[in-house]
Amino acid sequence: MLLTDEQRAWQLKARTFAEEEIRPISLERDQIADPRETFDWEIIKKGSQLGFRTAVVPREWGGHGIDFVTQVLVMAELARGDSAISKTFSQCWKWSHLIAASCTSEQQERFLKPFLADDTFLLGKAGTEPAAGSDNRMLPDDPDTGWMMRAERDGDEWILNGTKRYIANGSVAKLFFVDTRTDPSVSLREGTTLFLVPSDTPGFRVGKVYDKIGWRFYQNAELIFEDARVPHANIVGEVNGGVKARSGDTSEFGDLELAANGLGVCEAALEMALRHARTRWQGGKYIIEHQAIQLKLSEMHMLTEALRSFAFRTAMEAEQGPVENNVPLMNFATDVIQRVTHLNMDIHGGAGVMKDVGAEKLVRDACIWTHLAGDSVQRIKALKKLR
Repeated sequence: MLLTDEQRAWQLKARTFAEEEIRPISLERDQIADPRETFDWEIIKKGSQLGFRTAVVPREWGGHGIDFVTQVLVMAELARGDSAISKTFSQCWKWSHLIAASCTSEQQERFLKPFLADDTFLLGKAGTEPAAGSDNRMLPDDPDTGWMMRAERDGDEWILNGTKRYIANGSVAKLFFVDTRTDPSVSLREGTTLFLVPSDTPGFRVGKVYDKIGWRFYQNAELIFEDARVPHANIVGEVNGGVKARSGDTSEFGDLELAANGLGVCEAALEMALRHARTRWQGGKYIIEHQAIQLKLSEMHMLTEALRSFAFRTAMEAEQGPVENNVPLMNFATDVIQRVTHLNMDIHGGAGVMKDVGAEKLVRDACIWTHLAGDSVQRIKALKKLR
């Protein structure tokens, strides 16, 4: 695939930032015990100043408007340094896509301008609840299933009550898209409304920050709404039109985003495995000369290149319109990242499970893919929509 000069410039910028700024702090942040303290604002500010936070905002609004192929290049390079830090940036891309696709010009004026101006302005979306999660990907028709967080109108405001959990950028974002139930008598497809909710909204607060085995830099938190008042003007789309409001390109980007991130992790694992195999002396020779190690390295390389091809093919298709293979891409990325990181840990032998080496961190990060964008079972069910 031939890259443009602009695409290569973004790739090189991301690679340099990952090697010089992200990778040196990756293990250190991962090993902090308190999940609230793993986050580091300085790396976010530095990355923002290079354009990584606002990369997909349309150019007419002052962003960079990079295309999907460039997005894959940048996400993969950043993830080579640290997968969770890459995801913190691209989480803002995901909802920048939605702002561009579904928000009114007045909403874009109110929220995009401060987002662009503030290096610490992160975005998130609150969907998952204690009794509603990946099933929402399949939009169940039963009114008693799915999101149950209530939104009730009071004049020109809506009163939100309920709890969301596992929300990405939950403890650090300044603006959230929030899924609510405005008509509990009908299904999610007919009775949900999507709101824009700033983090300083009275009645809205952050609860616990979840302590995960992987992606420990990434802040997944509980969000609590207790009579939180939100202006009617903050509705995205129309009342009871939340599903329609989300029908832009966001879901396709979500799967592509995670596949690109997984590609970066695989590249990091392969790089780590090759370095170890070329320098570890055992059995009278460097272990890269042992056939068993060669077979593992070969499999790692093969799977990484297959994922690269699939991800870039999907990115190029996304430039032409909605894509159909985003779900298979995500399923494939999950299998690949988990296999490649385990092979890297195997090649490292006993050192592979030591926390100061980094191989086991990649394995822990890869475990997160099983439960991203709807768990693997729900993603398989979504395949029935393919023609």
